Amino acid sequence: MAVLVVTGTGTEIGKTVATAAVAAATLRRGRSVAVLKPAQTGVGAGEPGDAAEVARLAGAVTAAELARFPEPLAPATAARRAGLAPVRPDEVAEAAEKLAAEHDLVLVEGAGGLLVRFDGEGGTLADAARLLGAPVLVVAPAGLGTLNATALTAEALRARGLACAGVLVGSWPDRPDLAARCNLADLPEAAGAPLLGALPEGAGALPPADFRAAAAGWLAPDLGGRWDAAEFTARMGSPMPPEGR
Repeated sequence: MAVLVVTGTGTEIGKTVATAAVAAATLRRGRSVAVLKPAQTGVGAGEPGDAAEVARLAGAVTAAELARFPEPLAPATAARRAGLAPVRPDEVAEAAEKLAAEHDLVLVEGAGGLLVRFDGEGGTLADAARLLGAPVLVVAPAGLGTLNATALTAEALRARGLACAGVLVGSWPDRPDLAARCNLADLPEAAGAPLLGALPEGAGALPPADFRAAAAGWLAPDLGGRWDAAEFTARMGSPMPPEGR
């Protein structure tokens, strides 16, 4: 039984597809997986949310939500505006522990970044991770600006005594620019944690069968894959300029 919390350095950076890739690679190894989305925002009743998208891409996972709020806002704000009860960190931890009793791996996918508020008291995904004693996987974009956001997220984890499992690039571009190529070497330093994979741009648009077959090739062994950070960085990263330039 294991729980892995998945957060990001911001929103719309590939957390759901990253969660699906980890789920797919784990399922391919014959292990059972549950995906928990504590607070789904911006989705109406009856519409598929992030947990359902993970199941569509990855396969036979147990998909669970604790609450959903219609407006695409931070969970605490969305709950308040909808007149609904918010999700609290202890509820997230309790739900994850129940799923962990019946699954080999539970993936808890947050909303937005690590410190986005769940409730009016300031509860966050970080609080849920602390209650669970779970490591946190940080999904980050590839390009310019990612180092600062990654460093801030890692600093927030350390300040709370939480373990950063590593960093995963949520969308590696087909034509990476200089910043993205340099960031392959710089992201682990910014995070103080290893680079654990890079999902290709558009991975979430692949047919599910193709996604499942390819997922292990995007993830390092720590996440159930075969991706090699050193090889990828040497091949895709930016070479150092000649001395004196």
